[in-house]
Amino acid sequence: MAAILNVAELSSKGLSRRQVLQRLAALGIALPAVASTVAACNEQQPTVTAQTQPTMAGMAHTQTAPSGAGQAAATTAVSGLSRLPLPAVAPPVGKREPQLVRVELETREVQALIDDNVGFTFFTFNGTVPGPMIRVRQGDTVELTIKNHPANKTPHNIDLHAVTGPGGGAKYSVVLPGQSATFRFKALHPGVFVYHCAVPPVPMHISSGMYGLIVVEPPEGLPPVDREFYVMQGDFYLNGTRGQPGLYTFSLDKCLAEQPDYVVFNGSVGSLSGDRALQAKVGETVRIFFGNGGVNLTSSFHIIGEVFDRVALEAGTIWSEHVQTTTVPPGGATIVELRLDYPGDYVLVDHALGRMMKGAMGVLHVEGPADSEIFQVVTPGTNLPSGH
Repeated sequence: MAAILNVAELSSKGLSRRQVLQRLAALGIALPAVASTVAACNEQQPTVTAQTQPTMAGMAHTQTAPSGAGQAAATTAVSGLSRLPLPAVAPPVGKREPQLVRVELETREVQALIDDNVGFTFFTFNGTVPGPMIRVRQGDTVELTIKNHPANKTPHNIDLHAVTGPGGGAKYSVVLPGQSATFRFKALHPGVFVYHCAVPPVPMHISSGMYGLIVVEPPEGLPPVDREFYVMQGDFYLNGTRGQPGLYTFSLDKCLAEQPDYVVFNGSVGSLSGDRALQAKVGETVRIFFGNGGVNLTSSFHIIGEVFDRVALEAGTIWSEHVQTTTVPPGGATIVELRLDYPGDYVLVDHALGRMMKGAMGVLHVEGPADSEIFQVVTPGTNLPSGH
């Protein structure tokens, strides 16, 4: 199957199949589950067919940069694919008593665009990257059911950083295609926490899109704001060349070398720009739940042309004010809040700005009246697109 660990590749590095299985099992998942993942590598795959929506995984993929007729064929192979849909922001919990909250997630292996004419085999929760936002109150009991879509080829599970329990739930939630598992946990700590798949090889599952956020509100709830947004950064590693048309899968070698082809917000280049840009108005206060799925890179989250009024450091209970850039490690999150005082397009970036060229940018589009007391152009310079 596409996007599965290449055992032959590892064997060529001096590791036997037995050694591969032993090393993967040492990461914490039962050996049969690992063997199922490895066995899936050798299955025959169906032919690519164009569809109007992201398709279930299991197609052939392009591993080398095509040219001429090959490039045309590669473009045709992804012509029916689209970008993944954006996940919704879960509504605020507000002030209420603790209760039982049931959550259901389905793991789906889908193929969609990560860039124009560039397809990728994503591993997802509910078909989006990031997965659905889970939102509960501190003290709630959460009953979580995870299902593995029967058309998938690999086992999956879930590790929630908000869980106090073995593996954050991962140990007891491994599901093969067609299976489901359920566990309960109490949300003991307020904050914003990452969840992700933890089936070996863990970096492959995370870097293929299997991450999301669970927001645990304090008993009194969060202060009201006009708008909330949900953004996560991820680094992606392709068996191919960045920007070259074709359908690609995960590259273990690039991931281990920490050399991503793409660093993006919400699953693809341009996923938060154009008609998918974040929308707000002058005078509004907005809150962004920002997480970093990783799997390798630390984010320096910044909005060009704005200052965060408040930042929940590491998404905990300590807030800092008047912050320009905030650091979010892999597997970490934050909350930023800001009042919008002037219209324009404000660019979300990882301020390791080389990553902009790999896709790490989005747009917060603000409409409304301009206040010359806040900003005005006295003598304009040359109009040169700069990414700002």
